[in-house]
Amino acid sequence: MAATNDLKPVLMFDSGIGGLTVLREARVLMPERGFIYVADDAGFPYGGWEEEALTARILSQFERLLNDYQPEISIIACNTAFTLAGAALRERFPEMTFVGTVPAIKPAAERTRSGLVSVLATPGTVKRAYTRDLIQSFATQCHVRLVGSENLARMAEAYIRGETLSDDAVLAEIMPCFVEKDGRKTDIVVLACTHYPFMANLFRRLAPWPVDWLDPAEAIARQARRKVPLLEGAQHPGEFDFAVFTSGNPDFATQRLMQGFGLRV
Repeated sequence: MAATNDLKPVLMFDSGIGGLTVLREARVLMPERGFIYVADDAGFPYGGWEEEALTARILSQFERLLNDYQPEISIIACNTAFTLAGAALRERFPEMTFVGTVPAIKPAAERTRSGLVSVLATPGTVKRAYTRDLIQSFATQCHVRLVGSENLARMAEAYIRGETLSDDAVLAEIMPCFVEKDGRKTDIVVLACTHYPFMANLFRRLAPWPVDWLDPAEAIARQARRKVPLLEGAQHPGEFDFAVFTSGNPDFATQRLMQGFGLRV
């Protein structure tokens, strides 16, 4: 039987608490692993950062995180971070396995019936060449609308903490996703920010017509599981399952939320 100290933790990184959508799925598929959840709340939100400065920040964070925690694998549970800095992370830290989060454009293109797909993301993800390349590679037969919301990540963080949002404010953010063209309507909206799936039920209620809200969290977790084979007899270690906030000062609502996800702060 594998000793608990033989199992290195899984490091999960996001700009805030949106990556909890991925953590939830990863825990189901990787029950023997301990998790360290890192929220770069001091840098949140990432959408408005200049690319060079944000890349430098993310690389600096991982210089410290990998040294401090020596994880088995690192999951970048943030579209903006990975589409910008994924290649740089793999180049700087070749010994580490990174599983990234990218807009689920390929599965959306495969599933759409109307051919009208929208990608709801942050401004940073929308303007990224990586995102355009995904469209060029997998969705040239579709009409893909990129919707970069300035406000939705912040709104999602507030919503996750239990704050009440105005229906009109949320609807204003998602309405550009809904396209009618030649008698066809958008039938898939890619949730290209890990914060957004927490609001999916709200989106469904407010949407002008039903669509498939595509959440990539399960696919990310499956990829992580493929990269980290299950060791026979492995037991869940007790020393991990905690959250790290780069601000060093998460508020009470956030601490309570983390505890609800089984994470010490």
